Amino acid sequence: MSHPHIDVRRIATLARLELSEEEVASFSAPLDGVLALMEKLAQVDTAGIEPTSYPMPIDAPMREDIAWQSMPTDLFLQNAPEQAQQQIRVPKVVADA
Repeated sequence: MSHPHIDVRRIATLARLELSEEEVASFSAPLDGVLALMEKLAQVDTAGIEPTSYPMPIDAPMREDIAWQSMPTDLFLQNAPEQAQQQIRVPKVVADA
């Protein structure tokens, strides 16, 4: 194989995974296989082929944007476990950096 060997430990570190020696050994061969397949794909002549995000044409008709009366606030607040200031209260969610 002419591709470089994948550093499984580096990938595990980037993914914040702790791998045992056995796991590192078991992932090395499949990841090397993925690189080999990527090399094969890189050899395919794609000149003259336009880039696309989907292989088939997508016909996605849009519906008209029609405004209508939404549900009355009192009606949906009656099912809320907690509410304040005419809003549903939820627990604060803050992600650690």
